[in-house]
Amino acid sequence: MKKECIQLTGQFPQHYQQALKILEEDLGYVLGNTGMRIHCTQAQMLSVVSDGSSVELSWQTPVQFYRALSLIPRPLVSCSIQEQARFQSVGPMIDCSRNAVIKPETIRFLLRKMALMGLNLGMVYTEDTYEVPEQPFFGYKRGRYQIQELRELDDYADLLGIELCPCIQTLGHMKQVLHWPVFQNYRDNEEILLADDEKTYELLEQMIRAASAPYRSKKIHLGMDEAFGVGLGAHLQRFGYEDPHTIMGRHLSRVLEITDKYGLEAMIWSDMYFHLDGHSYYSPEMPSENSIKAVDPRVTLVYWDYYHHKEQDYDAMLKKHALFNAPTVFAGGLWNWYGPAIDYPIAIANTVPALKSCMKAKIPLVIATMWGDDGAESNILSTLLGLQLYAEITYHGDYFPEQVADRFARCCDADAKAFLDISLLNVVPGIVSNSDHPSNVCKLLLYQDPLVQLFETDTKDLPMSSYFSELVPKYAQYARENPAYHLLFDFCAALALTLSLKCRWHEKAADTVRARDRETAAILAEDLNATMDAAEALRITWRKLWDSTNKPYGFEVIDARMGGVRARLATAQEKMDSFAKGQVDDIPELTEQSLRYKRNPDNTFGWINTMAEIATPSKIDF
Repeated sequence: MKKECIQLTGQFPQHYQQALKILEEDLGYVLGNTGMRIHCTQAQMLSVVSDGSSVELSWQTPVQFYRALSLIPRPLVSCSIQEQARFQSVGPMIDCSRNAVIKPETIRFLLRKMALMGLNLGMVYTEDTYEVPEQPFFGYKRGRYQIQELRELDDYADLLGIELCPCIQTLGHMKQVLHWPVFQNYRDNEEILLADDEKTYELLEQMIRAASAPYRSKKIHLGMDEAFGVGLGAHLQRFGYEDPHTIMGRHLSRVLEITDKYGLEAMIWSDMYFHLDGHSYYSPEMPSENSIKAVDPRVTLVYWDYYHHKEQDYDAMLKKHALFNAPTVFAGGLWNWYGPAIDYPIAIANTVPALKSCMKAKIPLVIATMWGDDGAESNILSTLLGLQLYAEITYHGDYFPEQVADRFARCCDADAKAFLDISLLNVVPGIVSNSDHPSNVCKLLLYQDPLVQLFETDTKDLPMSSYFSELVPKYAQYARENPAYHLLFDFCAALALTLSLKCRWHEKAADTVRARDRETAAILAEDLNATMDAAEALRITWRKLWDSTNKPYGFEVIDARMGGVRARLATAQEKMDSFAKGQVDDIPELTEQSLRYKRNPDNTFGWINTMAEIATPSKIDF
């Protein structure tokens, strides 16, 4: 972006000169004594008013100053823009725990984009990927952040008017820690810490002290979600049976003693107060008196919901949360967690009613989660348009697609349609995907075994290979048109090509062997050379994308998966070649009758979120 000189007068946020230096490339403005004159005032709302020659700019919070600068038309024309943020705090929760530990420079990139968007909160989700000085095995060989790395990120965010805060786990979701032998005595089960043991609270104090030390913010998210089976493992053996409500309440109280000691403001996920009653999180039942009593008023509850597309569903859940004697905030999701491709149609369909409901309920803080389930296969850059969505709904109260696209071009220098079209990898014609039945078909087809084909009947008669083939040049064009994100779209193109070639096999292999068509079998075996080459090229492109945004740790998992894909293609080629030459009369894995598995009569297609369940019905991890 060509830089333009600007002259500023009036009232400014603290450190604005340093911040504008950081944002020069993103904003395209350089401070000077010549150029466009901008008079700045701190006021009760954000506004940009221009007569076409100079600008009057108002801002309420520091980050709004940078958003306001990004709202100035280029080239300058007359305008009158007024905006009022609907939430006190809004921003992403960046998952750095599911193998992808985001590079500090990538987080700085995100922070700059957030400043232009006007997002003022960032949570760094680290289950074990932060340094705990007393515990060398905590995050061992996982790319954990050093305290100094996080302190420098917090300094950077503060310059831009953004509050960074830690998000950790203090009960469940501790499997990566607890699998080390040194932590064996801290286990209730393989996922959950042992409540009521004094050594557990010594460890938790070390964790909380280390996690909070790098940050100015006094906020800390303590997790405690999905702690299924709490009190029913080692705790049961040591202490006997006790109502899980009581264990949870007592454990929270002990943890809050630690946060109180360090002057921290704690929040936790709210789901366990519903699960402890024996209900699902979103069931219509109201929370029990036991659950209500188990909530400590010192904690803020985080209601998380990524799955509903009706405003009244969010209204109902927020009314339930109002029964607890603790404040509630909200976390939605960007749907980047169920395979290599983010799902924007579902993210948008669910985010819009969620945030409207939060506005009605006057929820002060809203989080956009960026989970990386099952190995963080979707790159963090793909979520940028989702952040823009949260920002524009925050400042405009509703979703206006063209307005979001315009702002995305300004804030991220990218084409919104290109990012939306990443989701085409999950939209094969003939498959219906929606909030109730999301489809992650690209992940299913990437890891489907070429011989033990779990989805043969589900995908029969769908134009898979031709569909993915048509996506290859589309993504290649997006890579050329969005040079700052070319690696992201290079990856999409490589994935589409691999899926196209792989699906050509899936569409014909089983029927070819059943029909004893050895001529076609020879062609299919030969074609797998190109498929294996494409799979290897995908692995290499994937690694380049990974290394551009993440620390190197964790990609060994994707290497192993893609190596497995290629190895199974080689095995399939050997078997099909033997069949083509008449050396064998059958390939049993292919001729066994396939059953309908994930495709429903209405053509919705259920999703599977773990590679292990997609690749084989056998057990990978005993």
